[in-house]
Amino acid sequence: MQGVSEAGIADLLIVGGGVNGAAIARDAAGRGLSVQLVEQHDLAQHTSSASTKLIHGGLRYLEYYEFRLVREALIERERLLGIAPHIIWPLEFVLPHEKHLRPAWMIRAGLFLYDHLAKRKTLPSSRGVSFAVHPAGKILKPSYKRGFTYADCWVEDSRLVVLNAMDAAERGAVINTRCKLKSARPEGGVWHAETDAGPLKARALVNAAGPWVGEVLGQKLGLNTKNAVRMIKGSHIVTRRLYEGDHAFILQNPDGRIVFVIPYERNFSLIGTTDVPFDADPNKVEISVEETSYLCEAVSRYFRTAITPADVVWSYAGVRPLYDDHAAEAKAVTRDYVLDLKHDNAMPPLLSVFGGKITTSRKLAEHALEKLLPAMGRQVGASWTGTAALPGGDFADFDKYLSEFRRRFPSLSPDLARRLVRSYGTRAERFAGTNMGEDLGGGVSEAEAAYLARHEWARTAEDILWRRSRLGLHVPEGTAARMDEYLSRAVSAG
Repeated sequence: MQGVSEAGIADLLIVGGGVNGAAIARDAAGRGLSVQLVEQHDLAQHTSSASTKLIHGGLRYLEYYEFRLVREALIERERLLGIAPHIIWPLEFVLPHEKHLRPAWMIRAGLFLYDHLAKRKTLPSSRGVSFAVHPAGKILKPSYKRGFTYADCWVEDSRLVVLNAMDAAERGAVINTRCKLKSARPEGGVWHAETDAGPLKARALVNAAGPWVGEVLGQKLGLNTKNAVRMIKGSHIVTRRLYEGDHAFILQNPDGRIVFVIPYERNFSLIGTTDVPFDADPNKVEISVEETSYLCEAVSRYFRTAITPADVVWSYAGVRPLYDDHAAEAKAVTRDYVLDLKHDNAMPPLLSVFGGKITTSRKLAEHALEKLLPAMGRQVGASWTGTAALPGGDFADFDKYLSEFRRRFPSLSPDLARRLVRSYGTRAERFAGTNMGEDLGGGVSEAEAAYLARHEWARTAEDILWRRSRLGLHVPEGTAARMDEYLSRAVSAG
């Protein structure tokens, strides 16, 4: 059986199918470990699909002296762009200068550090701009005369999780979705776990349960820890596209926070995020009326055309499981991560992941293996994930590959071809063609849905329309019902 040794014992049992759990599974499987991952819901169903969808260093973290984190994130920005060019691409950010919030010298100093804390291979450096010339001037109120631009990257966040899980599975890991950990106990130097998939045994256990990391420790494992998660809710709204152009905005607010406005899904704008303390059930997280108003007011403060809650066509919220550093305000809580390893004669290795961000997930996984492997009596070996392409990312130039793909599959419309390459990269070749079956709605063919069910653990229309993609914003009424019916047949047929 894949994922376990001949004795029926896996090297690693990972709890949590968010970006950190999936990245650790990938790294471990690539180092030759047998891996089992259990996720209580769908991959990336919670925090990892509710981000602002940026691969970024975190410009504002410099104000809190998080230099190590920012440098690591900036290095990872280039690496991730290299290994997943289909789901990650550069994005220009415009920062209007609001002199009474942050003086120009402070912004210039921050951008200088941002440019030089890590080597840039692809992205341009920051610069000052005049809104009399830059196209952002037509969007911003006339009172904003000057500002700055810098580059970060966009990421299809939930697809990053799925691609990590796919790569892990192709290297021998077993990914168990909709499979809850019920309990686990150490016995005879091995973790004995009860799950929805039955009993599992592993030589080491990774608790990457995100908002549930404390619950896993306390209720599932019966352990205490001095480390804790501080749950912060981040919410986003989506409106019809507010402006033409591919650039994004980073807007400073009077409370010291920033809000992004980002071109989204061709016809929309994504606006976020908030920072609100959260102590309820992470399964039930929604944007509040106050958060919606806050985000609308932030945009209306800067843009010539004001927006109101009536302009919101969709919203989402997620809980960021940040490491509790006892900061006084939610916006100041560290975005860095802590890896807590417990291991003694009575307990086989247990690694709990506190905090983290999607940009540093690959490096977090590398650090996790550097801690775990010596505790397991294994050699660490060389790191490998920073240069190995994620599934579908084995090309260098997106536009060049898209042109090649369109020549090979001329029956596809230009828009569909681009969407497939943006979603799947070279893996789109596995199902694209002239005979893709019935259109289930919005251009999603039976062939694409079958691929998602067979290779990406999709089981419901929601999995496909809101996590494997954001096609839920585009498809006609009735698509979800047709897709659920098709998936039930496809999954039953194996």
